[in-house]
Amino acid sequence: MRRIVLAALTMGSLAAAGVALAFDNGQFENVPPDIRAWFKSVIAPNGVPCCDISDGHRTTYDVRDGTYWVPIEGRWMAVPERAIIRDRGNPVGEAVVWYVHHRGDIIISCFVPADAV
Repeated sequence: MRRIVLAALTMGSLAAAGVALAFDNGQFENVPPDIRAWFKSVIAPNGVPCCDISDGHRTTYDVRDGTYWVPIEGRWMAVPERAIIRDRGNPVGEAVVWYVHHRGDIIISCFVPADAV
């Protein structure tokens, strides 16, 4: 089953901006149901779903002057405060970042630190 899922912002603004929406093509069939459910349930602080397991990227991170930084496509980027999720737990034990490409930029929509509770 193919499903369109939301990556960031709102569905209307993404579609209007021409941002490609993600597809779960079943490539994660071996993911345990509880982990899949967690990925699907994570909501950004602004109330928008972060996306789906196909768009959450496990990542390393650094903390610099109280700000999280993550490597995305070869460059380190500051995680905006609006994207940090601290209250959903983290069953994968690694940090996870969700991002989209928008008009030549990378927009971080959600970030869950490895030690989120």
